Amino acid sequence: MKRKLGPLWPYIAMMTTIFYLLPLLARDTGSGMLLMLCVMPLAALLAGVAHGARRGFSLWLPVAALLLFLPTIPLFYNWTAWPYAVVYALFVLAGMGVGRLFYGRR
Repeated sequence: MKRKLGPLWPYIAMMTTIFYLLPLLARDTGSGMLLMLCVMPLAALLAGVAHGARRGFSLWLPVAALLLFLPTIPLFYNWTAWPYAVVYALFVLAGMGVGRLFYGRR
């Protein structure tokens, strides 16, 4: 188990930073929506692409993205933000699919 989760830590740290620190920069509803609709999905996609290209495919990273975003809902948002957790997990999954195409082509 440790061997499977060990390579995920840099990507989990990146997503934790994005999910927990970026909302602190939101000054109003518009900037908050920009973060939630553009910046965070792009970061999740890039984390997935980077992991897929370096390590291949793993379902643990999308699960981690989902579980990392859920505690931010009562901290920064309201209950209507829960679908974003699923969306970010799907972005990570899609990114890993794209990154998997480049896996081993170094």
